[in-house]
Amino acid sequence: MTQKPVYVIFVCMGNICRSPLAHGVFEKKVADAGLTHLIHVDSAGTHAYHVGQPPDRRSAAVAEKHGIAITQQRARQVSAADLQQFDYVLAMDDDNLAILRQLAAGHDTSHIHLFLDFATTRQAREVPDPYYGGAHGFDHVYDLVNVAADGLLAAIRQQHHW
Repeated sequence: MTQKPVYVIFVCMGNICRSPLAHGVFEKKVADAGLTHLIHVDSAGTHAYHVGQPPDRRSAAVAEKHGIAITQQRARQVSAADLQQFDYVLAMDDDNLAILRQLAAGHDTSHIHLFLDFATTRQAREVPDPYYGGAHGFDHVYDLVNVAADGLLAAIRQQHHW
C-alpha cells in the first residue's frame, strides 16, 4: 500500500530567520526518523522582503552548531496555492497566523496553526523574531523550534500510524 506523503511548511515574516531554522531542524528530525520519503518540508515568508536570499547568517550559524545545514535554502513568499498543497501550515507568531488565515479566506484553515502549539513543553505561545537582536535570540529560537519539532513529528507519526 502506498502511503500519501505529508507536506509541512513553516512560515514567518521574511523567511530568513525563524522559518528556515524550523525547516532545517524538522527536516533533520524527519531524516533521522527515516521518514524523508513520507514527509516533505518547506518554509516561506508572508512578506517578499528577502525573496531569493539565503537564511540570515545567525540562523545558519545556530543550525550549524547543532549539525544542521540550512544555507542551501532560499527565501520565498508563501502563496495561496501553498495553503492548499500543505497539510500543516505552521506560523511562527500570531501576526503571521492572521495573514495566513486571511490568505486562505474562503478555504479550510484547520491545518493552519502556530508552530509552538506542537511543543510538548510550552515555554511560549509564539516564536519571537530574533532579527533585530543578538545571537542569543537565535539560540532561543532554536530551543523553541527544537521542542516543537519533536512534538510535531510525534503528532504526524501518531496521526498516520508510522
